[in-house]
Amino acid sequence: MKLDPFYLIVDSAAWIERLVPLGVKLVQLRIKDMDETALRAEFGKAKALCAQNRCQLIINDHWRLAIEEGCDFVHLGQEDLQAADLSQIRAAGVKLGLSTHDHAELETAMAARPDYIALGPIYPTILKKMKWAPQGLERIAEWKRLVGPIPLVAIGGLNPDRIGGVFEAGADSAAVVTDITLNADPEARTREWIEKTGRWR
Repeated sequence: MKLDPFYLIVDSAAWIERLVPLGVKLVQLRIKDMDETALRAEFGKAKALCAQNRCQLIINDHWRLAIEEGCDFVHLGQEDLQAADLSQIRAAGVKLGLSTHDHAELETAMAARPDYIALGPIYPTILKKMKWAPQGLERIAEWKRLVGPIPLVAIGGLNPDRIGGVFEAGADSAAVVTDITLNADPEARTREWIEKTGRWR
């Protein structure tokens, strides 16, 4: 499986509507606090927008709802992985991405046979408080040796100036959140990311 090198992460279908038509081919919808009815509506809208734009949609955490709403890719953190029914996810034909931060989590993730593994934070990040220090580029190289053919996603503190080092270290895809959503011109920043990751596409 090949992932697009530019991996956008947003918290609403409105962001997907705004940015995916610019040429985004891989997007994660990560919504934390929302009731089920509203979540289903967001998933449905996001799924339709991604289908129109030939973009792969990945749903964060809510794997049961993702299956029920016909979504075909979910991303789980380690805590969510422990509570998830992997056999049900696989039986539904849903692909799986997993977060890792240390060797123990990587071992757990590999045992689940994921479709990609994410490593972070690569650089300091303002997205959320992390108990892990920045992993750095050497950890990307180490992780790539350990995961082999499984696509490796780098996340945390990434910006266009850091793209080259991340891919040269062995990442297959770079996940971006606040560098775009907090940018003064998210559309222009998205276009910059698409352009600069083009050589690894």
